[in-house]
Amino acid sequence: MQKALDTVMGKSGFDTTDVPDLAGRTAVVTGGTEGIGFEVARALALSKARVLMLARKADSAEEAIKKIKENDNPSADVEFISCDLGSLQSVKEVADRIAKQEKRLDLLIADAGVGVNKFDVSAEGIDRHFSVNVLGHFLLINRLYPLMVRTSNMPGAPKPRIVQVSSELHRACPSSVKFASVGELEEKGSTDMPMTSVALYARTKLAVILLTKYGLTERVIEPNHDKILALATHPGAVATGQQDQFKEAYGQVFGTMLKQMVVPFFRNPEQGSLSTLWAATSDEIEKNGWQGKYFTDPACDPELGKNVWELCEKLVRDKLGADGLLPWGDKAGAPGSIAEQQTELSKGLNQPEVVLA
Repeated sequence: MQKALDTVMGKSGFDTTDVPDLAGRTAVVTGGTEGIGFEVARALALSKARVLMLARKADSAEEAIKKIKENDNPSADVEFISCDLGSLQSVKEVADRIAKQEKRLDLLIADAGVGVNKFDVSAEGIDRHFSVNVLGHFLLINRLYPLMVRTSNMPGAPKPRIVQVSSELHRACPSSVKFASVGELEEKGSTDMPMTSVALYARTKLAVILLTKYGLTERVIEPNHDKILALATHPGAVATGQQDQFKEAYGQVFGTMLKQMVVPFFRNPEQGSLSTLWAATSDEIEKNGWQGKYFTDPACDPELGKNVWELCEKLVRDKLGADGLLPWGDKAGAPGSIAEQQTELSKGLNQPEVVLA
């Protein structure tokens, strides 16, 4: 594992030119039009993958695709799909569209997210941080998982990978967070004091790690012997559009000052993309069969992992009904299954780290 971390931290000089030829493979990148997500999408497209960018803003998508085709790869196969991760209905519709139109899915990169910002609610009345950073991706992965299972069974196909972007700020999640009820996701959480902007963000990043390890890995992939890898990454402190949210979280004056103070010390988005690109494409991952651990106490609590998984399932079913989630199981991609029917119908903050989960 240390060799893997050294690779990403720069000891062996991993950069975007080390991404292998991905011709014939398909990737979905949420938040793929800006920041780290754009740099990930750009590197994958440059390596000949078909890239589906999922984001809300069409104008930023047009600019992103133009930049890739004019500066990097004129023949890049890049498609923008409008998706609001804060709306479960939007996520479901987009995922089912992708499952219907695509023959394969090799990489699912969950990068989009709300940064350090004030409390707000989604269209479904759920904490927006949790809705976008956790729940939307949970549903997206669920609806696309059967397609990834089918891809894994194609002759000669490398194991598909699900890479979720977390953060070392997950360590700032309050110990009172248990993911034990929907009520915890309200502004005051499980205490009498409102959750701070940092705590709201940290809670979601802890949830991402827990879902990767105790959800996808232990509840789905390992029991079903699926040939899929699930990982979470820490990109380091990166200067992206998320720092603009400081103004909403702390007010115009202090938010602007805070951004000006911290951004000069942050990595640029290309540097921030390296851990995710490494997790998504390095042959070391599959060669070593890495489904490892994130070594930090709160992120290694199986009870929290169970709670956040069940909370996500409950929220999706409450909002979308019993059929909002596809079954996780070894027959998910079998002929005649729901998945087949669906197809037919449709460590320091400044150092990047790969978390093997």
